[in-house]
Amino acid sequence: MTDKSYFPGHLRRLSGISLLVLLAACSQSEPPQEPEQPAAPAAELSDDAIDLIIEGDYVITMDDSGSVIQSGAVAIDDGLIIAIGPATEINSAYHANGHLEGSNRVVMPGLINGHSHAAMTLLRGVADDLDLMDWLQNYIFPAEVEFVDDEFVRIGTELACWEMIRGGTTTFVDMYYFPDMIAQVVEQCGLRAYISATVIDQRSPDAESAADSLVKGRSFIDNWKGRNSRITPIWGPHADYTLNAKQLSETRAAATAAGVPISIHMSESPFELEYSKNTYGMTTIELFESIGFLDGPTIGAHVVWPTENEIKILAERKVGVIHNPTSNMKIASGISPVTEMLNAGVRVGLGTDGAASNNDLDMWEEMRLASFLQKVSTMDPKALSASTVLRMATSGGAEAIGLRDKVGALEAGMRADVIQVAFDDVHFVPTYDVISHLVYVADEQDVASVTVDGRLLMRDGEFLTIDTERVKREATELAARIQAALAERNQ
Repeated sequence: MTDKSYFPGHLRRLSGISLLVLLAACSQSEPPQEPEQPAAPAAELSDDAIDLIIEGDYVITMDDSGSVIQSGAVAIDDGLIIAIGPATEINSAYHANGHLEGSNRVVMPGLINGHSHAAMTLLRGVADDLDLMDWLQNYIFPAEVEFVDDEFVRIGTELACWEMIRGGTTTFVDMYYFPDMIAQVVEQCGLRAYISATVIDQRSPDAESAADSLVKGRSFIDNWKGRNSRITPIWGPHADYTLNAKQLSETRAAATAAGVPISIHMSESPFELEYSKNTYGMTTIELFESIGFLDGPTIGAHVVWPTENEIKILAERKVGVIHNPTSNMKIASGISPVTEMLNAGVRVGLGTDGAASNNDLDMWEEMRLASFLQKVSTMDPKALSASTVLRMATSGGAEAIGLRDKVGALEAGMRADVIQVAFDDVHFVPTYDVISHLVYVADEQDVASVTVDGRLLMRDGEFLTIDTERVKREATELAARIQAALAERNQ
């Protein structure tokens, strides 16, 4: 894949309405399990109306042809996108129970955060300015064993969902402890998620060892597989330096048996690279290849230090690489060769990592920094263009995690994960190139509305599925207890 503009030439206006026969799509996708939240009072609803129409001065489809519709609209019903086109034609063809006006709004697919540790919002700022292994072994792992329980995970995940909805993230891949609690929170908040059963060979908040993690992980996956169309339980082996080759193989076997993907930290730091060479006589990705670990769907987080041979392996095995530029910079893990991987055909998406190493969940910041890092590291201002990095955060991210058939683009038949970005702020004046402004100007505060599976989670900045005052109060109270315990321990 070469680094060329995803939207060549001038913006193209679509003519007519893009419609699909949706029988095949409906047969493969379960309807959302929560009731819809229409904009109009129940007394005004019409039985023959569709659920929602979302308008925008621009509709950025992120489809394979790079279509951008000026003065466009998206029609949504039963959790699916049923039509896209000029707003006049959509409004003429459909009557909707809900309607989002489009003045100074850009409509686009929701952002996909391919790697997070959501509940670590409660450890934001607890240990900064440290390298990865010092940060993990001397601060994070001990703090987690001491403080993390199901209440911590509930509050921290709710806080993360609040932050992600605020920033227009509609899908995230999570790896943390007490996955059943994470799934319950996601079920309530309305986001879409891959939720990992973490496997690590040490005492953790919810297991005593890798063997214990595998037993509990199987129970979680059996409990949640097929239970909610927005929630996919997966396996999350931590890394090759916290699991041995046998344990990694056992986790892959468990994933294969369950028919679910794996998410794992991969080639993240110089320490990991050296550890793998000293322990196995080969680099991390070569080890994974040698034991058949990459034989099934795999999401590799970070991938900062791949060799030329490993990049070939990643492309051949269709591994989804998740680039985490902010975290990689903050912990000084290095600069991932994203441009090289894209050129080699590797599927690359974006992620935030956890808020303890980032320190936020702002995918707009990840886009901007991803582009800038490649430009300065290659000394090529054309590297990782705005259009390419926007694709990494949407359709490319969906491809990397294996959901491109459902989300990541605005196409008839896709799940209705749609956001509106407000171009009201002074930093959008003037706007010459909407794609450039989305990547180089916009931030999480500019997101106006968020819809997942056709359900409004935020409308004009108002949160509809999360009691933000309660979450803020509970997070503040829990953080105060953690801070007091840390102060007492450090006396």
